[in-house]
Amino acid sequence: GDIVLFAKPVTLTEGDRVTLTTDVPLATDGTSKPEKLLYAVSLPPVHGQIEHINYPSVPISSYSQLDVMAQKVSDVHDNSHGAGKESLR
Repeated sequence: GDIVLFAKPVTLTEGDRVTLTTDVPLATDGTSKPEKLLYAVSLPPVHGQIEHINYPSVPISSYSQLDVMAQKVSDVHDNSHGAGKESLR
């Protein structure tokens, strides 16, 4: 079916870690299989990375809607000085 995506920007400051929830990326394709609905990180954060909470400090390039629903994905700022705020969209 059609894919519908609802997304809100997440803003991080130096050293922040934000766990992604369905308030940030929420997608549906009309099926009941969120483990098969995947997000690809096409533009990784400039000052940090997207991580699976079971593998801290390891950047990931994709994750599923099920991972988001289970709160297993974080956006982590790298704590670089002078980087200021950064947004995930």
